[in-house]
Amino acid sequence: MKVNNPACINCAGQIRCPFADVIKKIKPGLMDPDNQEKTMVEFTGLLSRGMRKLQLFGRIKRLNQMIAAYSTPEDNQKPIIFFNASARLEGLNLNAAFGMISSWGVQLSGRKVVHFACKSGMSQCVLGAGLGDPKAPPPCQGCIQYTRLFTGAAQTAWFNYQEDSELRQILNGKSVKELETFSYQDRPLGTLVLPSLRWILRRHNLLENGLTHHLFSEYILSAHNIAIKFSGIIKDLEPDTVVIFNGLQYPEAVVRLISQRQGIRVITHEVNLQPYSAFFTDGEATIYPMLIPGDFRLSDEQNQVLDSYLAKRFRGDFRMAGIKFWSKMDQLPEDFLSFASNFKAVIPVFTNVIFDTSQAYANTLFKDMFEWLDYVLKTAVQYPDTLFVIRAHPDEMRKGKSSQESVMGWAEKCGAAEIRNIKLIGPDETLSSYELVQRSKFTMVYNSSIGLEATLLGAPVLCAGKARYTQYPTVFYPDSRVDY
Repeated sequence: MKVNNPACINCAGQIRCPFADVIKKIKPGLMDPDNQEKTMVEFTGLLSRGMRKLQLFGRIKRLNQMIAAYSTPEDNQKPIIFFNASARLEGLNLNAAFGMISSWGVQLSGRKVVHFACKSGMSQCVLGAGLGDPKAPPPCQGCIQYTRLFTGAAQTAWFNYQEDSELRQILNGKSVKELETFSYQDRPLGTLVLPSLRWILRRHNLLENGLTHHLFSEYILSAHNIAIKFSGIIKDLEPDTVVIFNGLQYPEAVVRLISQRQGIRVITHEVNLQPYSAFFTDGEATIYPMLIPGDFRLSDEQNQVLDSYLAKRFRGDFRMAGIKFWSKMDQLPEDFLSFASNFKAVIPVFTNVIFDTSQAYANTLFKDMFEWLDYVLKTAVQYPDTLFVIRAHPDEMRKGKSSQESVMGWAEKCGAAEIRNIKLIGPDETLSSYELVQRSKFTMVYNSSIGLEATLLGAPVLCAGKARYTQYPTVFYPDSRVDY
């Protein structure tokens, strides 16, 4: 274990110069006379972003040096370990920034901070497998360079990859279905890596094919390696707290399990609902557990803040984790309103992205969201005077993260579009969900956040899956399928 020297930020240093990427990207356009003007506009934007990136790296380098200089660990204090291997590959996004900034704060408070960091420590990592060729080696060099910069204020305990050949042989003889519940050396490795595999393959129901088996095996082998390496770290350092990102993606999920089995406090973090805010908890950050007293009431000032936020959100003017889902939000068109007037009631049905990490705990009453939609379909047939409007989640078709199990694909297979009292709204349609809620008899959701918003709009909400808000009396969330 060693203390990093903060990474260089010049073009010859450890961080790859952003201008190299700019030049590579625009060179073909500059050679084409018909595209030179357009290319120059693009070049100006890329150049500006490159300059901002260099300025950011320089600022982080200076902050690392200042924090290291002004930090004095208190005596008789056990270290706090930070681990975040799934938020980014290169550059700095919100979750990586929150982990870095919180580690700075802890270090300045007088606690010793150690970063557990990957140095080609996984044969396949979560983000690396999503770059186009899932079987290609992960882009370790750039990732390690950025890790050196972002952890440069404190000690870093690097881990590399050492394959367990015996485990490899065992995995070769297993099916994908068997790998889902696979355990090794009393560690449920299959269960730990399953959310990551579903996320990177953009599907919940895994296929029994070579690609799925390959990634599943590599994730399990890498998870086993992390378990061994982190067990050694906590034996040497004896930390009293471990801070990790998300807690569901397999690198961090393994560290969480190992820590909890040793009785070590684990804090997980995720982006929060408000812009540029983070959520830290001793529980599972992806569930956002909060203790809200039964007699709690918002103050007048807090109500004003909430009203202002909701007003923007109801116009589609919001971001989650830096992502803007709606380019615009349209009112319901006259042809839809005319069609809906033929029915006694309208019930909007809001779906989720099937591979989203929230689905890891959502499936309580139904096997998965599609089994619930099958149930909704059967119910719709029984109530021909009620219009069921099934809305696909806008993130289902996000560029680079398109779902391989989509609501529109489900609808095509089961013939939902042929049923008169079912209206399908695709993920790329910009009709206002909130106007649908306001016109509804009640609203049906699986575990989407719009269930909470519909409650705030005064609509009854029937929830079919465990959500961030079902732990509070906000929606109808039955205990059993029969009650549902």
